[in-house]
Amino acid sequence: MKLFRTLSLIAGCCAVLALSSAAGAGEIVVPPEAKEALANIYNGQPELAIPIAHSLEQSQPDHPLGYLIEAEAEWWNIYCAACQIKYGMADDWSHGRRPTHDAYLALADKVIQTAKARIAQNDTAEMHVYVGLGWALKARVYDERDEHRNVARSGVAARAEFLRALQLDPETPDATAGLGLYNYYVDTLSPIVKLLRFFMGIPGGNKDDGIRQMKEGAKNGVLFATDTRYYLAKNLRTFDLRYADALEVAQPLVDAHPHNPIFLLLAGNLNQELGQTQKAAEYFQAALDSPNANAECAGRVKELANSFLSSLNQSRAPTSR
Repeated sequence: MKLFRTLSLIAGCCAVLALSSAAGAGEIVVPPEAKEALANIYNGQPELAIPIAHSLEQSQPDHPLGYLIEAEAEWWNIYCAACQIKYGMADDWSHGRRPTHDAYLALADKVIQTAKARIAQNDTAEMHVYVGLGWALKARVYDERDEHRNVARSGVAARAEFLRALQLDPETPDATAGLGLYNYYVDTLSPIVKLLRFFMGIPGGNKDDGIRQMKEGAKNGVLFATDTRYYLAKNLRTFDLRYADALEVAQPLVDAHPHNPIFLLLAGNLNQELGQTQKAAEYFQAALDSPNANAECAGRVKELANSFLSSLNQSRAPTSR
């Protein structure tokens, strides 16, 4: 189920939040080490971000930044290893599994707890974004487990935090992006989630508003520009079948991170849908050749890329009479 899946990714770029207490109410400062960690994650090497996250956790254990980065790094390996091809697209379709991920959920709780403690001292937009991201971290694992009620509760809690951040500072594009993800998914609901909306009183959303808000976050976000761009492209492809628009959104991902196999698979798939088979093959081959230190993720990427390349070769084969 896709409800709030993108919200989960929100947790992704979110990992960049600032350590500087000198920032304004909604201003988010990105320290160099956090930039380096995020660059490693989005370059397809999340394992390089974890030592940096641990260093941040040790130097400022009462700040959510380090815990958020560590969880984000862990998530991309989890996501990669769970990807399968369905509806012609590689994504985490392996729902109904019951992985524990206790350490990951503990990191999400730590993000929420430390940010709330700071809010108790000084109510800032920045810390409300952190709390929202903590709930989003939890939502994506609950989504993988098909724990629909927990996904809904976490998504609604994240939405409330993003709204509060925007109330404190309307110029917080990362909160706008998070709200956009919520608005898109709640307006693109599966039947089971529509039923949950009725019984749980889940606030509604608007897909067009969500797309607009995600575009703003992808363009101006300090924290989740990369995650937002990935999910916006994936959503335009999966739910709206707008392949050309999705490729326009996705292209900057592979331009900036040419060795990230997840981004390469997405770009290859979009080119394949548009009939640009040679370009698609180049992206699939690049994904196959990309370095990956995580054995489980590397194995899955190899399987997916080979499957896509095989489908391309079959489509090119002459039809026998």
